[in-house]
Amino acid sequence: PVVSFDASGALQDLITTLTGKRTVEALSPPASFKGELRPYQARGVGWLAFLEEWNLGACLADDMGLGKTIEFIAFLLHLKEQQKLEHPTLLVCPTSVLGNWEREVKKFGPSLKLLVHHGDKRPKGKNFAKAVQEKDLIITSYALIHRDLKDLQSIAWQGVVLD
Repeated sequence: PVVSFDASGALQDLITTLTGKRTVEALSPPASFKGELRPYQARGVGWLAFLEEWNLGACLADDMGLGKTIEFIAFLLHLKEQQKLEHPTLLVCPTSVLGNWEREVKKFGPSLKLLVHHGDKRPKGKNFAKAVQEKDLIITSYALIHRDLKDLQSIAWQGVVLD
């Protein structure tokens, strides 16, 4: 067991926040976000931003229908506005909700450059690498992961999101 531990600076900030002695700040919606965030959603976006600073993964476990999708869209817009969105983000979801994701991104985050990677005309190989270069978000389905694994692995992703 650890009996004593002293930390300072950024490490102390992380420990203080993770042990509940300081709260993660809610983030105001980014200027390019087209909508409103409920207070718990703004805290969710703040949580995602906090974890991103530390290069840590996250799990948003709000109940179904409470707006995890728009929290994620607001988070991507936050990264983009802070000039921290350096690579595209890969979102993997069931085929049945591909259209829902596309509509939500276009509605709440129309400034995000989006590619829905699906269908028999989807780009492959070098064409895929070129197609994702200037994109912020790539949406694909679980059904295509094993088929396009080589192409997907060839990209340096900002992050991978599983819905």
